Amino acid sequence: MAKLYFKYGAMGSSKTANALITKFNYEERGMRVWLIKPSIDDRDGADIIRSRIGLEQRAQVITPDMDIFEEFKSHVSTHAVIADECQFFTSAQIDQLRRIVDELEIPVLCFGLRTDFLPHTFEGSHRLFEVADSITEIKTICKCGKKAIVNARIDGEGRVLTRGGQILLGGNDSYVAMCHSCWKMAIAEQEKEGK
Repeated sequence: MAKLYFKYGAMGSSKTANALITKFNYEERGMRVWLIKPSIDDRDGADIIRSRIGLEQRAQVITPDMDIFEEFKSHVSTHAVIADECQFFTSAQIDQLRRIVDELEIPVLCFGLRTDFLPHTFEGSHRLFEVADSITEIKTICKCGKKAIVNARIDGEGRVLTRGGQILLGGNDSYVAMCHSCWKMAIAEQEKEGK
């Protein structure tokens, strides 16, 4: 029975590496995978998905106005859908992924962030928490050793930012995964210092 999976984690938890390894595992068994990503994520090239450890694959780019269910119909003999950076999909697009599972009996595996830097859920993540059959956390740790749950946005000097738009694409130069207490402590220390 096909399911809609949401595998989420903080920045640096190897979500993309997990997505690409999952694709490899399907293909190693002779199955076809439709790999997709939202158009907003163009850090490594418009149609490239690249992990921090160097795994890389081409993917179909999905724009916010695309109907993923309708687009999928042209992918005959596909055994699974893998979506990276799914937090950037719209709620309607998550529902379209749900339709692929429900109506076509194709498993859909979504990988992405749960929350932004404040931490508030992204639209796509929020909808996945509502409709996914399976929700799994891919864990990473804070510098203190506790589980990291906050994607702390930092400036060039390493200060934690608490203002700005929800979306700012970046990697280790822009974000640090932290536990909630270290994140709050960093903000409090900065406020004390007047930074």
